[in-house]
Amino acid sequence: MGLRLLLALCGLATCCRATSVPLVVPEALHLLSRGCNDSDVLAVAGFALKDINKDREDGYVLSLNRVSDVWEHRQDGLGSLFYLTLDVLETDCHVLSKKLWKDCGVRMLHESVYGQCKVAFYVNKPRRVLYLHAYNCTLRPVSRRMIHDTCPDCPAPSTTDLSNPRVLEAATESLAKYNNESTSKQYSLVKITKASTQWVVGPAYFVKYLIKESPCTKSQASSCSLQLSDSKPVGLCKGQLIKTDMKTSVSAECEFFESQVPAPEGENSAAKQGPENLPKEGTASTNPSSKAVPRGSVQYLPDLDDGKPEGSQEKDLHEAFPVQLDLTTNPLGEELDVSFLFLWPVKEKLLVLPFPKRNHRSSECPGPAQMGNPLVLPP
Repeated sequence: MGLRLLLALCGLATCCRATSVPLVVPEALHLLSRGCNDSDVLAVAGFALKDINKDREDGYVLSLNRVSDVWEHRQDGLGSLFYLTLDVLETDCHVLSKKLWKDCGVRMLHESVYGQCKVAFYVNKPRRVLYLHAYNCTLRPVSRRMIHDTCPDCPAPSTTDLSNPRVLEAATESLAKYNNESTSKQYSLVKITKASTQWVVGPAYFVKYLIKESPCTKSQASSCSLQLSDSKPVGLCKGQLIKTDMKTSVSAECEFFESQVPAPEGENSAAKQGPENLPKEGTASTNPSSKAVPRGSVQYLPDLDDGKPEGSQEKDLHEAFPVQLDLTTNPLGEELDVSFLFLWPVKEKLLVLPFPKRNHRSSECPGPAQMGNPLVLPP
């Protein structure tokens, strides 16, 4: 018994003296660094942003300002999962318009809203599959303090929560003017989406607002009892109200959303955004009965100078856009069943890794910006 105990103790001592074996990362976990201005990367970023806009029901269409970072995880025989960090700008198109971001104009600098999105996007070229797995975006308006320093006469943003009676007056007066000039249909206010003020020849208020069809026609205006309608917004209007001692000036201009009829398979006009070696958008083999939807959100934060004493500086600018995409906490990744993306009965799974940290950014990133003003570029 004593001999056995001695041998066991010797074996334990030998194990303790042994050098630990370094952890070998499996080849399947390796991420490929890609250039942020690579044509394929830009095409994937465009597809991803289109799907993000399509997934949203409120706010304005986001456009791509630049690709800030990108990593590709090639899956064995199943294509690639891209991990994208995109710098974005709000356009002047509401998401309910269903317009493509490339067809929308970006705002002037003093009206800009900018931010960053982290995206996990799956591409399988041979099987013509494009799939937005997950995303998260954080947006902020451009610094009012910085704008005022360079353009003190530019319109200043105002609240849109109807707490400002002048803003509400501008919207209602503008809509009343539009309804008065309408031949038959009447519209009611749904929501004010943008508001700003400026001194012109007097106080001026500029508004953008969503409208829906009113249950009353113009001929019924005097006798119709207005009731709440369950109809959805049908258009976006912009108006202004300028008051002087002599008169009040009101204007209204409305753009109506086109009815969205699903395009036949393979005829999606957005397919032309990408290079020829990527699958055409809208041709992904997706099981209609599946409940797979992208997991994502867009959050709005106040501008960076809100609540800060003049002259103070942000402690950590990288925390100014706290964009996180928590795909998994397992460093070795987790499997994602994507069988629903394929028509034929097959069991296919992707390996999803934790989103890459920004300190591992590719040397070819970020890419060139469409709007390079530092005021609208996240750090």
